[in-house]
Amino acid sequence: MKKIAVEEAFVTAEIAAEWKKVLARSDVEPGFAKMGESILADTPGNALLHGRLIDIGKGRIAHMDKVGIDVQVLSLTSPGVQVFAPDLAVRLAAEANDALAEAVRAAPTRLAGLGAVAPQDPVAAAREIERIKALGLRGLIVNSHTFGEYLDASRYAPIFEAMEATGLPMYLHPREPGPGMVQPFLDYGLYFAGWGFAAETGLHAMRLIMSGTFARYPKLKIILGHMGEGIPFWLQRIDNRYLLQVKIGAVEQLPRLPSEYFLDNFVITTAGVTSMPALRLSIDVLGAERILFAADFPYEDDAEAVRFLEEAALTQRERELIAYQNAERLFALS
Repeated sequence: MKKIAVEEAFVTAEIAAEWKKVLARSDVEPGFAKMGESILADTPGNALLHGRLIDIGKGRIAHMDKVGIDVQVLSLTSPGVQVFAPDLAVRLAAEANDALAEAVRAAPTRLAGLGAVAPQDPVAAAREIERIKALGLRGLIVNSHTFGEYLDASRYAPIFEAMEATGLPMYLHPREPGPGMVQPFLDYGLYFAGWGFAAETGLHAMRLIMSGTFARYPKLKIILGHMGEGIPFWLQRIDNRYLLQVKIGAVEQLPRLPSEYFLDNFVITTAGVTSMPALRLSIDVLGAERILFAADFPYEDDAEAVRFLEEAALTQRERELIAYQNAERLFALS
């Protein structure tokens, strides 16, 4: 059975080098500083990971062959260019997109890509979305907050306008919590993927819903990894408490329920989650047609992700939808 993995990371050598410059500054964001002390640190334990992030050529494809993945949809790893000054971020995003498009052209049956943008400059980001489409990339990646700001702010409207004009989906990918919320997460490793990433990115998704973003831009399609960052579990509760807040005048009423926007404007991936109860709940709440397979390479064990997909208690239709059919439809890969 064909397998398309849709949250597979890479980085350019220049972006990695520029991260080190940011990490050396006294004003580095506290959460990003923690990343610099752990997974981004130059240690023997991280050497294989860092090497795999750079390789978007023959070595990566050989690894895909080994574990049984037919196509990887590549995207710039977190935090991407979102820790840089605007001019630098815009340039590095464009250069990363050029490199990604070149890798895809070299292996068009094995690789696809999501282009990076620099939200720091929303107008430039909108232009880059148009160029991403022209390059043949299949969507865009935003690594959640940018200097603590979320995309529901009005100044980011050009990004959503460009997404609707091009029809490209956005992968809203996690990063560590921003300066305004990170403090309680700095202890016990909570800033990292086990908790802080989902809390931060789930918050971002909820801000988009509750701000009316999807009422203004109904054609948007947002991808959330890691089984929807927990939101499918909470949808009934979200609607229930939203309706109470409307009743008591605590929030403005949206044209539709929050869950309806989630069902219409979001899809989720299995990235990093190999739990059958979590997958079954997501299917029951969202439907198998809203779930895509992802391995989260090279951060996760993609061989385990493949085994889970092959052995999970699914119908043949569910397995095929999740493994490749939903990705082919969303990214126009077939």
